[in-house]
Amino acid sequence: MSGLTDNLEPIAERIRQSLSAKDTAREKVLPLCRETIRHCSNAIRAVHRQEFDQAKKLLGSARELLTEAEQGIAGYGELASSGFVRDARKEFAEGSITLALVTGKRLPDPEGLGIDAVAYLNGLGEAVGELRRYLLDSIRRGDLSQGEELLAAMDDIYNTLVTIDFPDAITGGLRRTTDMVRGVLERTRSDLTLTMGQKGLVDKLKDFSADK
Repeated sequence: MSGLTDNLEPIAERIRQSLSAKDTAREKVLPLCRETIRHCSNAIRAVHRQEFDQAKKLLGSARELLTEAEQGIAGYGELASSGFVRDARKEFAEGSITLALVTGKRLPDPEGLGIDAVAYLNGLGEAVGELRRYLLDSIRRGDLSQGEELLAAMDDIYNTLVTIDFPDAITGGLRRTTDMVRGVLERTRSDLTLTMGQKGLVDKLKDFSADK
């Protein structure tokens, strides 16, 4: 090498070592994030089966996996904001929020879940779809006891999400999630209103028959 670039090889070697360490961290964290997402998905399925203790246990395991993943990428800022880590955090938020609202618990906050605001907001929006699914399952069982309460929670979430008016580059595509929430909310309100109206009519007919 010429005198002007005689330090290029040691520079390149340091870069190679840095990139190798980052790649090793990434390969270690990827399966942890996949397992986190799998545990969260199973937790949500447990919620729909009303196996709430099992859902809580699965979310606890997901939190442990996510913590291990976050520790594995400490010092690598680019990996901390990568898609697979974001998705794991969002899924954890979605599962935790769904379980809390369905079981009548106070809404968990980002600090309590140990996740960033963007993952929390997108998980909050995704949870609305799971609440709709839970409500529809309840309707099929003839159980309307949580109908108005969960619909009100969905309404509150939507009304909050529309106030988070920042570019998608900052919010991780929250506008798209919010649009989804609006459609889910409108369909759920329509379904619940129709079902409650039909139930009211059936009850009146029963009362009329009893009077006769």
